[in-house]
Formats: sequence, C-alpha cells, structure tokens
Amino acid sequence: MARIGFIGLGNMGGPMAANLVKAGHSVTGFDLMPDNMARAISGGVAAAPDIAGAVAGAEIVVTMLPAGAHVRQVYTGPGGILASAAKGTLLIDSSTIDVASARAVAAAAAEAGMAMLDAPVSGGTGGAEAGTLTFMVGGDDSAFAKAEPVLQKMGKTIVHAGGPGNGQAAKICNNMVLGISMIAVSEAFALAEKLGLDHQKLFDISSKSSGQCWALTTYCPVPGPVPASPANREYTPGFTAAMMLKDMKLAQEAASLANATTPLGAQAAQLYSLYCSQGQGNMDFSGIIKMMRGNR
Repeated sequence: MARIGFIGLGNMGGPMAANLVKAGHSVTGFDLMPDNMARAISGGVAAAPDIAGAVAGAEIVVTMLPAGAHVRQVYTGPGGILASAAKGTLLIDSSTIDVASARAVAAAAAEAGMAMLDAPVSGGTGGAEAGTLTFMVGGDDSAFAKAEPVLQKMGKTIVHAGGPGNGQAAKICNNMVLGISMIAVSEAFALAEKLGLDHQKLFDISSKSSGQCWALTTYCPVPGPVPASPANREYTPGFTAAMMLKDMKLAQEAASLANATTPLGAQAAQLYSLYCSQGQGNMDFSGIIKMMRGNR
C-alpha cells in the first residue's frame, strides 16, 4: 500500500481520502478549514499541520482545490508541494481548473523531478462518497500507469485523455455539454407545463426517444420521474449552480484561447451567471428550471 499525502479535504476531497484509507493506503492530509480536517480525521486520515507535513515521506500526493490560482499556489508557492515533496513523488491534481494552469504546474513539476497528472472528476459528492467517480486524466503513460490503481480506489471509470492538460480539457468539454443540455431539458419541461403536458408523460416519451440525455434520465430537473434527482429535495446540491458557472466560464476561456466557436456554451454561461446573480448559486444547477419558468 502507498503512503499518500492529500491536500484539500472538502466535500469532494474528504470522501476521496477516506476511500483511500478504506483501501488500506496510509493517508496524511491537510486542509485550511478545521471542520474539513475534523471530518477527514474521523475517516481515518492522519492530520498534518501544513502542506509540507502532509507530503513528507509521501510516494503520491493528491490535491482537490477550488481553482487554478489555488493549485498554482499550493504546488509552486513557498512551502508548497514542489518545495516540500521528494523527487520522484507522483502528483495527482483532481481539481477542475483552466488548462493553461494545469500545463504550467505540470511543467514546473517536471523541472522539480516529479511526474504530474491532471485528473479532474465527474460524479459529484455522491460519487466521491461511493467511490464511483469518473477520472479524466492528462499526463504521460508511465505516470498514468502508476496512478491508475490508486484512482481505482476512488473511482469507477478511469480514462487517460492524453498529455498534460488533456484531463482538464475533457472535463470542461464534458461539463459544457451537461450545462447546455440541462438548460435544454429545463426549457422543454417549462414549455410542457404551459402546454398542459404532464411531467411524467414527457419523461416517458423523451427518455425513450431522441430527447434522451443524462440531464433528463439521471438528473431530471422536475420532481417525480427520477427520484434521486435534486428536484425531489428542493434542489439541494448535488452540483451547485456556482460550480457549473465556474466550469462554463472555464470552457469559454479555453474556447477563446483556442479560437473555437461555442455559441451555445457562451449563451449557457450567461444564463447560469444570471441564475447565480439571483442568489441561487448554492442551489443545484438543475434548479435553473425555475428561471426558465420565470420565477426563482
């Protein structure tokens, strides 16, 4: 079993670290928030006082952080991972960040004598707790081969997407599809309501025909047809609208840098921005159907 350092023990990182402990790995973690540390300790993670303490003696370091700026600071800042970990340590960043930051930090890690993978996830807090996450991994083949057995203890589907940054590219493209499709499904249900068509009838038809998609069949934005969807618990997340907006903005930043045309993605980003500006950022992103109806 491996000695693993884990930085970022929040709603996603905490359960992921706990699953590594359950699998028999020795995990030492650090988080700035005392409540996150307390939950991680209850899950079997050994507490470290800082980043250096978490990575001392680690063979593998995993990070789950909010944004690219945090990843750059935690890895390349004073007292950060690259300054504290031993050469040869395998670094896995599971944050969802911009592609440029992922590639820049991977290059810095290589200069420091460490292999790095960007490995963002899909599956939300439920997937983190159940160990069923999907990992989209960018980095070289040898690093991926070493990381895969560890990632399998936290996820169900592990996909090597290519070189450094390609995991992040896959994540933002995937979530752009999700963000757009949730708006489309929400518009369809809002229209059906105006036309007097029952929610379940629309679901039964669309889920078996050309309207079928994950946003409909797994995460339906109206209560009833999919009992596990957040719509059945007043849109308690799940995956917050603020997090979806973050991912939609990342997709637009990447599209701009790549000179790619994404008009639906751009419009969807504007709609999630408007929804969040109405004070709904902490609600599940599927709650955007309320805005499609003209209410909050």
